[in-house]
Amino acid sequence: MTPHFLRPLRLPVAAVLLAAGLGGCLTTPGPTVSGDGSCDASQSQWAVGQPGDEANIRRLKQESGAGLLNPIGPATVVSRDIRQDRLRVFLDAHNIITAVRCE
Repeated sequence: MTPHFLRPLRLPVAAVLLAAGLGGCLTTPGPTVSGDGSCDASQSQWAVGQPGDEANIRRLKQESGAGLLNPIGPATVVSRDIRQDRLRVFLDAHNIITAVRCE
């Protein structure tokens, strides 16, 4: 006879554990966006050649109005989807900003 602790979990127990694990994720507030979240990088070209430090990244996000900022390093794989609310900040191997684009 198989000991009780080696028997597979029954569905109700697994469902309760899964719900408890996901419950914490659902209560975490998301980022706040001022305005409509649309991205406008026309005033952000000052950042090209600047370090990709926290102060510059925060300033870019604020000035662009983007709801989402996506830093892209030299080895980062990116998708080709276009989002009107995303600012992509491209960084080289030395953490210098090489491009800033809404895409």
